[in-house]
Amino acid sequence: MLFNFPAKVRLFDFSQPVNYRTEILAGLTVAMTMMPESLSFAILAGFPPLVGLYAAFIMGLVTAIFGGRPGLISGGAGATVIVLIALMRSHGIEYVFAAVVLAGIVQVLVGLFRLGKFVRLVPQPVMFGFVNGLAVIIFLSQFEQFKTVVNGEVTWLSGTPLLIMAALTALTIFIVLIFPKITKAVPASLMAIIVVFIVVIAFDIDTKTVRDIASVSGGFPPFHIPQIPFTWETLEIVLPYGVVMAGVGLTEGLLTLNLVDEIVGNKGKGNKECLAQGSANILNGLFSGMGGCPMIAQTMVNLSAGARSRLSGIIAALTILLIVLVGAPVIERVPMAALTGVMIMVAIGTFEWMSFRVINKMPKQDIFVGIVVALITVWLHNLALAVLIGVIISALVFAWESAKRIRARKHVDAHGVKHYEIYGPLFFGSVANFNDKFDVAGDPQRVEIDFKDSRVADMSGIEALNKLTERYRLAGKSLVLRHLSPDCRQLLKNAEGIIEVNIAEDPQYKVATEKNIPS
Repeated sequence: MLFNFPAKVRLFDFSQPVNYRTEILAGLTVAMTMMPESLSFAILAGFPPLVGLYAAFIMGLVTAIFGGRPGLISGGAGATVIVLIALMRSHGIEYVFAAVVLAGIVQVLVGLFRLGKFVRLVPQPVMFGFVNGLAVIIFLSQFEQFKTVVNGEVTWLSGTPLLIMAALTALTIFIVLIFPKITKAVPASLMAIIVVFIVVIAFDIDTKTVRDIASVSGGFPPFHIPQIPFTWETLEIVLPYGVVMAGVGLTEGLLTLNLVDEIVGNKGKGNKECLAQGSANILNGLFSGMGGCPMIAQTMVNLSAGARSRLSGIIAALTILLIVLVGAPVIERVPMAALTGVMIMVAIGTFEWMSFRVINKMPKQDIFVGIVVALITVWLHNLALAVLIGVIISALVFAWESAKRIRARKHVDAHGVKHYEIYGPLFFGSVANFNDKFDVAGDPQRVEIDFKDSRVADMSGIEALNKLTERYRLAGKSLVLRHLSPDCRQLLKNAEGIIEVNIAEDPQYKVATEKNIPS
């Protein structure tokens, strides 16, 4: 069976009440904010504009129905599109479609092998940096709407056009802020878009609209097998892009899922999200879409509008398709200022302001990690690389701090036997400190080392014990290791026939390996 979906797919969780009006209105709001973003990313990468809208529809629909949690919105995201720009320029759109299919296959395999759980390894400071950096990117990207093309060159708006754009954006932000105090029956973002749209039409205001980005009129996504030679050389070209796209999409998707978990208060299913995202990307490559992943900005729009079920995502996807088929003449007249104002408020809402309140209570290394991740996210626009670097730094800091925790309590009993009671983990980082605890030359003829309050965590620790036993053997002294795990005893080759081990008191724990780490 290719997809590990439940036998009966439940579009809605009827154990929880669903506010259909809220879900439908939230879906419409999401569609309004997703369309210009998908169009912009497609144009940025050199794709036909409709390729971006097809991606928004396919990703949105498939992940809304089969995804890892309700409320998560997927579409043609910039994080994955950026990966494909170089391939588009060097080999063309057909190779891009093939890379998207391969990315989907990789993501499906990650879901099938249940590897999505490894997102748990991302520490909270990395999450803070990821979210804050992404919020800054969303905010800064809105300034692109204050630019225009004059004689083939991109320039900033000036004079009256700039004032109009700024005034309409400010009006949108004002409505988003004030409308919830009047009523929450309609999402404030959707109401702001409608009001600004009516103002522009009623007063015939000349301002930038969706039409200025690209036409959104077209047909149903056509089935299209990528027209590329099916050779090993082609695979060598396409596979690296597909793997990187899959990794970027899964990283951003699973982190977004974790963020939604914290907001909503219940846990999503990471492996199911991997399967849904991979399936959607495979369909993208076969139906002329540029692929994508969960979009944190649109997800925040959805949640802030009150949506909590799968219906809003389905409505958003179907709305985009309906606009492509029949609604383009109306949507193309929507002012970009309204969408810009909404996205600015999304950026403000996405930023983890709480991180400033707790910054004086956080360890310095956590503050450093958060800042590094945020800066890399903003500077390189590479979320996967930012998170990876953050995780590596956090792991190294943890290893350093853990290495300092190993210690030994020493005493000599009435029989002249010296005892070393070891506390803390013995692993690659603590080996040097562990070796410094022993005075082989000055110790008496019999020495006992007790590992009751310690754990040997890796092969570096085992090798350290091998070398220590050899040092005592060469000194002609007797060494007893107590409470050592069976795994370690079997691997201590230097101890055979020389070292006594108290088997009766040894607890049955194992050296940490991939096979016995609990899932």
